[in-house]
Amino acid sequence: MNLPNKLTILRVVLIPVYVFFLWYPGFGEYGSYLAVAVFIFASLTDLLDGKIARKYNLVTNFGKFMDPLADKLLVCAALICLVETGALAAWIVIVIISREFIISGFRLVASDNGIVIAASYWGKFKTTFQMLMIIVLTLDLDWPYFDLLGLGLTYAALALTLISLADYVVKNKDVLKEQA
Repeated sequence: MNLPNKLTILRVVLIPVYVFFLWYPGFGEYGSYLAVAVFIFASLTDLLDGKIARKYNLVTNFGKFMDPLADKLLVCAALICLVETGALAAWIVIVIISREFIISGFRLVASDNGIVIAASYWGKFKTTFQMLMIIVLTLDLDWPYFDLLGLGLTYAALALTLISLADYVVKNKDVLKEQA
């Protein structure tokens, strides 16, 4: 197994570590700091595994499948935890997760037709803002305007989620047309 695939697996393994630090009461206020450190590290492995895989031509079918799945698992697990803590409304998480299912479905249908749907810039912006939102909402610092920052990132991430969904659907609507 190559290094990019090991980093992808590490990202999945770090998900329960994030959840543990966030929920285990024994860490007190430091639990959220530890959870954020784990989340940031896991997020950085996503950047690193892709760069290494492309630079050294280590792209594998396993990586093509697991890398986006690991990203979705990490973000969705964090979002669900944030609903549980009361930091995020469930309807926002439902919209974000629904978008992920829709795009995954699009990619599956496209793949069956021999079409590869690459990540768009809107999707990359969406992911960046979702990760920033998760970091800020997990920290939940009692600083002036920190709640406002969290709210702004939440609505920016939500807007980018919807924009990236619309972008994928419009650019790839032919994927859903019946084949002759």
